[in-house]
Amino acid sequence: MKLIDENGKQLGILRFREAMRIAKERDLDLVEVNSKSKPPIVRLMDYGRHRYRTMKMQRKSKSKTKKVGTKGVRIGLRTGKHDLEFKAKQGTKFLTEGHRLKIEFVLKGRERIHRSLAEEKLDDFVKNMIKIKTITVQKPKRMGMGMVTVITKDLEANIKNTKENK
Repeated sequence: MKLIDENGKQLGILRFREAMRIAKERDLDLVEVNSKSKPPIVRLMDYGRHRYRTMKMQRKSKSKTKKVGTKGVRIGLRTGKHDLEFKAKQGTKFLTEGHRLKIEFVLKGRERIHRSLAEEKLDDFVKNMIKIKTITVQKPKRMGMGMVTVITKDLEANIKNTKENK
């Protein structure tokens, strides 16, 4: 097997027992780097320290990734015009922050009979949201007490817009 020391210097092709003896002398571990090559490549290193560093790097990269959450807006048939505008503005803010927006249309009592009115009002609300222009809308689904739709910001269109603006 080909042996590489802790500094990256090649020590040559040695037998396994000889490589283990050198590792014990230097108080290091013998770690196989590439088993598929002929001869296999092994390296002298402190495996505990190596593992600690890789775990630390993984934690650091994990903390840097932005978590996409889902924010929600609830509206109903009797929701006023100003309230709809306000909730559309709030939803726009959520989308620009990078969140998904879940719109819940709640129908109470006899309002459940008028699902067509609810669909129209939901479409109007979504049209107010289209001022952003770069959104994808999921088809409304009927759920227990009403309807639910999810709006997400279209990343590909935003990338094109930022390139065009530069």
